[in-house]
Amino acid sequence: MRQRKSFETSLPGGQRPRMSAFFRRVFGTLHPLLARLPRGAGTVAVAAIIGGSAAYGTIRGEHLEDGLAYIRDTRDAIANAAGFGIAEITIEGLREVGRDEVLRLAGVTSKRSLLFLDAEGARERLKSNPWIAEATVLKLYPDHLHVSIVERNGFALWQKDGKIAVVAKDGTALQSYVDTRYAKLPLVVGRGADKQAGDFLALLDRYPAIRDQVRASILVAERRWNLKLNNGLDIRLPENDPAGALDTLVTLDREKKLLSRDIASIDLRLDDRITVRLSEQAAQAREEAVKDRKAKKKGGEA
Repeated sequence: MRQRKSFETSLPGGQRPRMSAFFRRVFGTLHPLLARLPRGAGTVAVAAIIGGSAAYGTIRGEHLEDGLAYIRDTRDAIANAAGFGIAEITIEGLREVGRDEVLRLAGVTSKRSLLFLDAEGARERLKSNPWIAEATVLKLYPDHLHVSIVERNGFALWQKDGKIAVVAKDGTALQSYVDTRYAKLPLVVGRGADKQAGDFLALLDRYPAIRDQVRASILVAERRWNLKLNNGLDIRLPENDPAGALDTLVTLDREKKLLSRDIASIDLRLDDRITVRLSEQAAQAREEAVKDRKAKKKGGEA
């Protein structure tokens, strides 16, 4: 008397996939038929059963979660047994993101097979990590998975509502804390400054004499920038042609040593004039000097 082979497939590690009551009934009914199939036709039959069962489960809406989990585990177990397991994994481009995190996002586990790994889905999940700008997932049959990562770099510190985050050049917030590696990045402040920092800091790089004195670049109303220098001086740039204003500022500093004078702010927003406000100490000293001149003038007239 011919013995029937057990249809239930073992998973890696000797475990058996969990089967809901619904799928036990389905496979219990079809088991006698599968035992009579010609050698080699079992895999095709299994695939057909899995597809049909998934469709039926979706329509019925019963036991769907358990059923789909069972289907995934069963098909992966079959693929692994056929030599399509993930035996070798190479990952390139990692600096900030760990290998375990890459495997988790890609959905790679000891149960998963290379055959049924969704490479495009894995790529999109990898890009959900803010550090990962681009990802390539290649399935090299029969058992090699190759993942290539392009990471973003910390570009600036962005302050908003009293909180500081490290952001990339495209404005992506990378982490909400600042460690020593990023403490010297340029600081941008205000709503929208994270998205506009790339272009503005590139402009500021053209004026190293100014850039090297900047403590923070502050975006005002998401339209124009102010500069706060290390000595406390505020520089108000226009919305239009900030480069022209910076040219003027560099010339004034070269010829008049403007940035090292005892002043509180320089307003460059108007095309036809530059407004300079003295510091409180300088304003008081100037007022006293004016009074002295007036007093001396009156004394001379007397």
